[in-house]
Amino acid sequence: MSQPLLIARQGAVVTLTLNRPEVRNALSREMTQQMEQAFRDIERDASCRCVVVRGQGDHFMAGGDVKNMHANRERTPAQRRDEFEHFINQLHPTMTLMRRLPKPILASVRGGVAGFGMSLMMACDLAIAGEDSFYTLAYCHIGVSPDGSSTYSLPRLVGMRKAMEIAMLGERFDAAEALRLGLVNKVVAAAALEAETAKLAARLAAGPTRAYGHIKRLLHASLGRDYESQLQAEAEAFADCASGADFIEGITAFVEKRPPRFQGS
Repeated sequence: MSQPLLIARQGAVVTLTLNRPEVRNALSREMTQQMEQAFRDIERDASCRCVVVRGQGDHFMAGGDVKNMHANRERTPAQRRDEFEHFINQLHPTMTLMRRLPKPILASVRGGVAGFGMSLMMACDLAIAGEDSFYTLAYCHIGVSPDGSSTYSLPRLVGMRKAMEIAMLGERFDAAEALRLGLVNKVVAAAALEAETAKLAARLAAGPTRAYGHIKRLLHASLGRDYESQLQAEAEAFADCASGADFIEGITAFVEKRPPRFQGS
């Protein structure tokens, strides 16, 4: 049996590939466990400076494995409640790890992005999409509410009214609409997605990783902080960056009128 998550490395970029193409990379318990372990390993690996998340085959991710859910439909209401609460709770460490990871995570999406696939994409810091990609939050079509942090991410990305529409109607929309809504950062030709992903990932991996980590923390924390607290956090983050080697390289390169060569420290 093939591994549900493939891990590859090229230089400072680690690529995680969801690997269940026969079911459009639908989520499984094993995939959940392997994603958590992968992000734990990446968090400890200082030589990794960018993470790419992609799907194997023609699609990013179809969300949960509905056929597997249907196979277990005869369980009692109490059993279903316990089973799904336990399963979804197993996702939470991965989502938390992604949010706190002090290096950028880039989603590279093609084909279908549905259900938890949208949750996972929104949990990444940036997203590049093939023009063939299409999106639906989809949960309402099987009579459930969303998980995987999408109810946190979605209104912050698109606004409350649009989030209600996307979640309650579950309508499918294309890459151009995803770009307009701010769900993805860039749309490229489907044939160019792999090359454009590699180009952007290399750029991020060559960037000031220490500063990127602070950028992530500051932007996420700003949603729950008052103004004065955020100003203080900015000062502390800037000072920490200024204590690192990349700051010296950055200001030296600026003065010498050359591109900086950051080392991520």
